[in-house]
Amino acid sequence: MEFFPPLKLYLVTLLVAGLGAAVSAQSSPKSSSATPSSSVSHAQESAAGGSGIEAGSVINGIYRNKGLGLSYKIPAGWVLRTEEMNAEKSSQDANAENPQPQRALRDTKEPLVLLAAFSRPPEAKGEDVNASVVIAAESVEAYPGLKEAAQYFGPLTEVATAQGFKVDEEPYEAEVGGKKLVQGDFHKDVGARVMRQSTLAWLARGYAVSITVIGGTEDEVEGLIDGVNFESKGK
Repeated sequence: MEFFPPLKLYLVTLLVAGLGAAVSAQSSPKSSSATPSSSVSHAQESAAGGSGIEAGSVINGIYRNKGLGLSYKIPAGWVLRTEEMNAEKSSQDANAENPQPQRALRDTKEPLVLLAAFSRPPEAKGEDVNASVVIAAESVEAYPGLKEAAQYFGPLTEVATAQGFKVDEEPYEAEVGGKKLVQGDFHKDVGARVMRQSTLAWLARGYAVSITVIGGTEDEVEGLIDGVNFESKGK
């Protein structure tokens, strides 16, 4: 089956930002073949019949998205670039202490960045890897035949490997923050450093939702993943 990955705009932006370089990327329609991993079960919600997705909000350093039942604890001192990555003009400086409105995005089919946070401003160069977290959502209508979250890693892996990343292992099921997701791990040698990336994905409310974290060590990546939490349906 063929997929046309509009996620390229956001994933490439994240990878470039992780190097501490200026952010400038455009998407291009490029076909890819996606095959689900046999080791991954149905670790996602149904993509059919969803009513859309909310942008979420950041209050006191915690991103929350009520529709997804998702929260993420942003590390102290990190900078937010969500609005910039969505190419929205805003005069207000976004930071972890200023609430952002819980906007409804029910009618759009465009790729959406729900959260973009960096350990330092993406334009500021540094010796170490710029640790990053990006939560994004794309309409499943952009991927004809997409039924399982594991399939999403076909085009995602194509983009990552095009940026010089190597696959650590095939996508696998992982329980994170109380929810079963599909996870894929990558790494890239950058001089004497190693950049590590992990992406968590699931299908919800008609969207493919992903959480991508980048760090300089496995421990750093695991620590960033620890910030993910899902509310139980009983709450």
